Amino acid sequence: MRPRQEALMASIATDAPPVLVLFTPAFTPATFQRAQLLAVAAILTTGRRTIRNLLRTLGHLAAGAPSSYHRVLSEAHWSSLRLAALLTRFALRCYRPSGIVSLVGDDTVSSHPGRKVYGKARHRDPVRSSHRYTAWRWGHKWVALAVLVSFPFAQRPWALPVLVALYRSAEDNRKHGRPHKTPAQLMQVLLRLLRRWFPDRSFRFAGDAGYGSHDRADFAKRRQGRLHLVSKFHPKANLYQPPPRIVGKRPNGRPRQKGAKLSSPQTVVMSSPRQRYNLAWYGGGRRDVEVVSGSGHWYKGGVGLVEVRWV
Repeated sequence: MRPRQEALMASIATDAPPVLVLFTPAFTPATFQRAQLLAVAAILTTGRRTIRNLLRTLGHLAAGAPSSYHRVLSEAHWSSLRLAALLTRFALRCYRPSGIVSLVGDDTVSSHPGRKVYGKARHRDPVRSSHRYTAWRWGHKWVALAVLVSFPFAQRPWALPVLVALYRSAEDNRKHGRPHKTPAQLMQVLLRLLRRWFPDRSFRFAGDAGYGSHDRADFAKRRQGRLHLVSKFHPKANLYQPPPRIVGKRPNGRPRQKGAKLSSPQTVVMSSPRQRYNLAWYGGGRRDVEVVSGSGHWYKGGVGLVEVRWV
């Protein structure tokens, strides 16, 4: 290790413990000592952050056998859920102590083609695929939920991942007798966890079209205003007015589930006047946009109506 790098390592090792000590409840004392060193090394290591590369960065500061550091991520006893809860509480306390918490979520595929890789499957690669061509990758698909935090040195917020779930293919779930969950259903489980950890906070979740289903909208509606879903909406969605109220004697037969049908968002946009807004845009800039907005009740058979606002 070069002298300059060693001095930087010593400086970070001195400044990091006050922050890292917040996560000690998730580890045993012996495991925490090694996890703390690996966390500091991950800040300084360039390239692939494998355990071997982290130990190379630590140099003589990594006391003990190298295998003991590998066991931190393979055999050591520590709670990833408790660690996620501690990290989220720290992030909200420092960067979002009040108000609605902004969340984002997505799934990503990492390549692990080995024969004995746990939980691997064949997944569609969204980066290399197109509408006419589908590229496949063998590895893991991770569903990640992140909190948006703002730093004074950045023009736009950063997404801090706090919860992740491994997506298992339908074939693998059938093989092991597990109920199959789609990425959107796994994201719903992560959102349930976050709501349980923070019963006094409200959240706004943004995801792509895969998370903008009627089921997810109904899930957000049943959270009684504590969870708002923002996603891509179908331009030809079935929107209706609420069913008319029953006044007087209840009529015979099944009551109506929906009212009069409303025009689809695509139809409304073609004939409605625009409103102009200047909005924050990608890269920290701003842009003038024309907006058409409306509301209605999104209907799905067997589920019912969900009130939505489309833009």
